[in-house]
Amino acid sequence: MKVILQQDVKKLGKKGEIVEVSEGYGRNFLLPRKAAVLATAQNLNVANAQAGSKARKEAMAADEAKLMAKQLEKVEVKIPVRIGEGGKLFGSVTGKDVSDALKKQHIDIDKRKITIQGEVTGTGVYEAVIKVHPTVTSKIKVSVVAE
Repeated sequence: MKVILQQDVKKLGKKGEIVEVSEGYGRNFLLPRKAAVLATAQNLNVANAQAGSKARKEAMAADEAKLMAKQLEKVEVKIPVRIGEGGKLFGSVTGKDVSDALKKQHIDIDKRKITIQGEVTGTGVYEAVIKVHPTVTSKIKVSVVAE
């Protein structure tokens, strides 16, 4: 029996996939729970249209992410930190600090999408990688300056 999955089913497939299952599994488990519908000609046409629409939306999101990544590469962030004796930092510089500095420049990026390359040991210029999209990343310059 062929069915079109309406939601992700563990060990079977993801939403929108057309899969072959046994009669009993389809009739007694998938169909009553509305996890799948029968793969009739009409349902196949609807599923194919939805798949095409989803692909177009993903392509548009990736294009927008590439444009945003290009604009982010021009951005430089200054983070003032307290410096102790010998040029050592009090605390550390994290993605949250970079995110807060970006918010001051009216750029809203989640702190979990920012990673600083290398270890921030003192003042200087460092690179931070921002994950704009699952397939697109951008690098910005982070200047650590004494307070």
